[in-house]
Amino acid sequence: MKLTGKVVVITGAGSGIGRATALAFAGEGARIVACDVDQPRLDTLATELGTRALLVRKVDVSDRAAMQAFADEVHAEVPAIDVIVNNAGVSVGGPFLQTSLDDWDWLLGINLKGVVHGCHFFVPKMVERGLGGHVVNIASILGIYPAPNVTAYVASKFAVLGFSQSLRAELDEHAIGVTAICPGMIATAIVDDGRLRGAIGERKAKVSAAFKKGASPAVVARSILDAVRTNPAIRPVGRDGWAIWAMSRLAPKTTSMLGAVLSRRFGGLD
Repeated sequence: MKLTGKVVVITGAGSGIGRATALAFAGEGARIVACDVDQPRLDTLATELGTRALLVRKVDVSDRAAMQAFADEVHAEVPAIDVIVNNAGVSVGGPFLQTSLDDWDWLLGINLKGVVHGCHFFVPKMVERGLGGHVVNIASILGIYPAPNVTAYVASKFAVLGFSQSLRAELDEHAIGVTAICPGMIATAIVDDGRLRGAIGERKAKVSAAFKKGASPAVVARSILDAVRTNPAIRPVGRDGWAIWAMSRLAPKTTSMLGAVLSRRFGGLD
């Protein structure tokens, strides 16, 4: 796909992977539709995008009515979009026994239903237009390796990965690609903005510092651009992401060993 002039929707675009992705697509000449729940971050992004910004709106992706209104506003500008990047996500860390149902509702509302809402409100118009397109859903390496002590997060990302693979098969006949992006540790504010319970919560500063040593969000953004061009079903990102993905296919026992190391890093124990 040549990206010049294409319309790209990015959720959770105010910071981290979303912001880097918005700027990367803009750099390729795309027109950006961005949403986030943080207005100051959106204001900064709008300034950075300049004339590449088609729409920048404060939207809660877990809110069905808000996403419907957002999509209606976008489709009043263009008949259909070309790419959607369902990036908005939050984290809940801690053992299952210390994770509340409120935590589950909050996490799944954004990490899973946010992805479903993005697809539900934007993909039908892509199909109706008949010119193809691409759906990018941000999963995680923890959608491949079920690390302990992040039960809710793992559940949400396994769901996104499975949903993406099923949707990919359905949309193939419409020339719409679907890719699940599975990053390892990326230097974002997901820990700072998230909820950590139990012993992990007591080490939140250390966990956050560990994430700050992860790969740059720009690395994920470049992988997303490449995925739109090459249409892989799954795209790991980062050295730890690629290692876990490869070993999960070739050597499951080794995956458990690598996963234990990853779990320690996520838990801030190293």
